[in-house]
Order: sequence, then structure tokens, then C-alpha cells
Amino acid sequence: MRRYARTLVAFALAAGMAAGTTGWVSGDAQQALTGPPPGSAQWRADRALGTELPDPERATPAEVARFFAGLSTAEQQLLLVRHPSVVGNLDGAPLELRYRANSLALAADDDPRYRSLAVPGRQILAFDPRGRGQVAEVFGDLRTAQRVSVVVPGSDNDAGTFDRKVAAHGAPPGMARTLHTAAGPGTAVVAWVGYTTPVGVGIDAATGSLAEAGAGRLTRFAEGLTADGLPEPAVFCHSYGSVVCGIAAHRLPATDVVVLGSPGMRADDAAGLRTKARVWAAKDPTDWIDNVPNVRFAGLGHGTDPTDPAFGARRVPANEARGHAGYFAPGTDSLRAFAAIARGTAVPEGAETPADARVLAQAPVLEGVAR
Repeated sequence: MRRYARTLVAFALAAGMAAGTTGWVSGDAQQALTGPPPGSAQWRADRALGTELPDPERATPAEVARFFAGLSTAEQQLLLVRHPSVVGNLDGAPLELRYRANSLALAADDDPRYRSLAVPGRQILAFDPRGRGQVAEVFGDLRTAQRVSVVVPGSDNDAGTFDRKVAAHGAPPGMARTLHTAAGPGTAVVAWVGYTTPVGVGIDAATGSLAEAGAGRLTRFAEGLTADGLPEPAVFCHSYGSVVCGIAAHRLPATDVVVLGSPGMRADDAAGLRTKARVWAAKDPTDWIDNVPNVRFAGLGHGTDPTDPAFGARRVPANEARGHAGYFAPGTDSLRAFAAIARGTAVPEGAETPADARVLAQAPVLEGVAR
């Protein structure tokens, strides 16, 4: 028991050190935003088309896609105008409708935190102003892309901080933008802040409750992409976002799951994720996440370091990245490797396959999917 107590103390000290304090960052505990989009009650009661509309909470993305496919253009536009907050966040609805719906919702929202999101030309695929706000933005032509990627960020991200003035490659839209630029034509990248993230490095960041809620939302979002006829995405998961991806992995439609700066994925090894996707991991030598013990006890911690050879992930080179937010910096080996994964080309130069041949070592590369 003393050994476990020492482990917990080490975890707390490491988290405090990472935050530049002598203990846990205080930060308010976050309540995960769950359930259907705003305006769902009015949507459910609407009989303008003479029939019930698919329940935003219970209908699967595939059912939503079939519903919209059976509507005329005029009927789709009617729902868009009457219920922009539902259509804009309804996984499985045509992405073109979602762009227009979110443009309407943002134009009607007078919260100054979201003003920059309403700038014409932005492709906002999801926008929910409730709480701290959630948002997803597309870079590239998602409809024609042969390969799609989704960036899942970690702590301190929401719709209000989405456009914060940090390093161009450090915030979610910067990560997605630089990845799209590096991956090139035929690709599209989504910056997805579609879950309630922890604030600071506190108890929320050390536990999995927010990640559990986020995993369901991420899975539904990815299912919505495929239901709309888009390719299964490669998912790039940063920091606490890798906890979300680890929990979602067994049901997440994805070609690749790439974690960077990860505190753990709540799995002992890659096989424990129970995913058909190729699993990749990156950690640069200056990332403070290396100071966080990879333990799980009494609900604290997220388990094995995915870059540990025993975990069985393919190792992504990251010697040129700097710090916890430097993996997408232009010119780095990590970004070059990410771009190759996003394109679905051969194994990136410098990448390592798992030492354990049982874990995806013989996975097909050309299609980017391990079967």
C-alpha cells in the first residue's frame, strides 16, 4: 500500500511541476457537455415536413444521413433555416448544410468570444455555444478529399480559446492548418474541439471522466463523416486528447490513431485498444509530459506511455520538435511523419514498427488500415 501511496504522490508532484507550481493547479472542475445539440426540443416538435424528424440524440449518423438523402433541396433548406443549431451539429447531415447552418448560428450569436469564428470563408463543421463552447473547423476540401484527418487536442481548448494568439502550430486550428499544408492536395484536416477539455493540469486532467464523455462524441463525429460518404479519418490526438482517443479506439472508425505528448491511453498496450487502426506514438525529448508517471491507480493516471516499446505502437520520430506543443512545427521530423500518415503513403521515414510482431507489425500500409 505504501508503494501505491508513493506512486500517487509522485504523480501529483509531477503534474504540479509540469504546471510550474508546487501542487495541483486549482482550476474549476469541469462538467462534461453531453446530449443532443441546442434547439433539439424545437426540432423534435417540428412537423413542417409532415413527418417526425430524426431524434438528434437517438438516431445514428447513418440514419440521419439516410433521412437527409431522402429530402429535396427545398426541404433541406427549410430545416437549415428553421433549426441551424441542430443541423450544424447533427452528425450524418451533409457537410455543406452544416457549414451553412453554423454560419447562420454564428451570425446570430452576439458572444464576443465567438466573433472571429463568424469570419466569411471559414468552414465551421460544428458549433455549440453552450458552456465553454465547442467547435470544429475544416481545412481543405472535405467533400473531395481522398484522405481525411481529425486533430483532437488536450486541455484548455474550447470554442472561446480556439483562435487564441499562440504559436501558429500550437492551437487546434494551427495544428490542423500546418498538417493540411504539409500533407498537400487530396487531403483535408478537421480541428475538432468537440468535447469538454480539462482546465489546467488538475484532477480533471489526471482522471478519465471528461475523456469518457469525449470519446462518445468523437466516435459519433467520425461516424458522421463516414455516413456522409467521406473516408475514415486518421486521428491525431494530442496530450489529454490521446486519453479520449484511447477510450474511443475500439469503436472509432479510423485508419490510424496517432498520439503525441500522451500521458497514456488507458490501455496497457496497443492490442488493448482493440482497434483495427494502425497505432502511432510520438514524444519529443523536451516534452514535460515525460515527467508525468505512467500509472493508473484509484482513478488517477492514464497508464502506459504509448512510446514505450513494450506498448507496441509504431514510433514516430520527434527529435526536432520542441516542448509539449511543438509537434506540428513546420520543418520538424514529427510533422513530416504526420503528413505521410495523413496522405496514407508508405511508412514515414524514421518511423519504427512495433518490436512485438503480434501488434500491427505486419499491418498493410498502402491503404493505411490494419485488418
